[in-house]
Amino acid sequence: MVKEYKTAYNKQDEFKIANKIFESRLMLGTGKYKNIRETIESIEASKSSIITVAIRRIQNLQQIGKGNLIDVLNWNKLWLLPNTAGCETAEEAIRIAALGYEINKRIGQSHNKFIKLEVISDSNYLLPDPIGTLKAAEYLVNKNFIVLPYMYPDPILAKQLEDIGCHAIMPLGSPIGSGQGLQNLSNIKIIIENAKIPVIIDAGIGKTSEANHAMEIGATAVLLNTAVAKSKSPKAMAEAMKLSIESGRKCYLAGTMIKKVKAQSSSPNSGISKLMK
Repeated sequence: MVKEYKTAYNKQDEFKIANKIFESRLMLGTGKYKNIRETIESIEASKSSIITVAIRRIQNLQQIGKGNLIDVLNWNKLWLLPNTAGCETAEEAIRIAALGYEINKRIGQSHNKFIKLEVISDSNYLLPDPIGTLKAAEYLVNKNFIVLPYMYPDPILAKQLEDIGCHAIMPLGSPIGSGQGLQNLSNIKIIIENAKIPVIIDAGIGKTSEANHAMEIGATAVLLNTAVAKSKSPKAMAEAMKLSIESGRKCYLAGTMIKKVKAQSSSPNSGISKLMK
């Protein structure tokens, strides 16, 4: 009986992007760690299924096979999400996305056309360019890429990206690497309410409580990097984030109680008058 319930529950709560199902709702970045060993330990502790790598770090395909991070991760168990971080224009992002697909093929994921699209021309706050993002996303969707655009939490832009065929949307919680948490909560809630595709909170998460909150309000998944990489113990923080996201998702599925202004006793009132006599 327990087994049947568990199977039905898991099937009901699949994390699916396009036609690919993933076990973990925690997506992990690979930048800012002290060394490769620390990166690997954090990934293993997080139990993440999707790992994102900035393709601009591997501009030369000849670097693959020479001991970089791409070579030491087990791509039979992990799914590579190349990202276009560092691109300032739509044209540049499109070129880097094509390079990302070539890297996917090199590691044996020839059917992987996922791309995390970032178009960022703002060097101070690293806020995504909405027009450049929309332009690049439309082009890449037409080239059969599975596009996950990083975006400012604008509900209208989110709907436009969904309408042109993006397979998920990734609104920021707050600026990249800031650790400010969910600063645009109202907009994020509207995006989640309106979206028919996965909504993945990306950037700004600094603590487990923030990741948990994102999942409690109905986000599909969370992508983070700095919160783990810059913690005192990245391996421990990666595991903590894993647990907080699992907890937040279960809380969302369970359904939280309705808030009340007045207190309401959890004990029965029957028999109180008799006892008083």
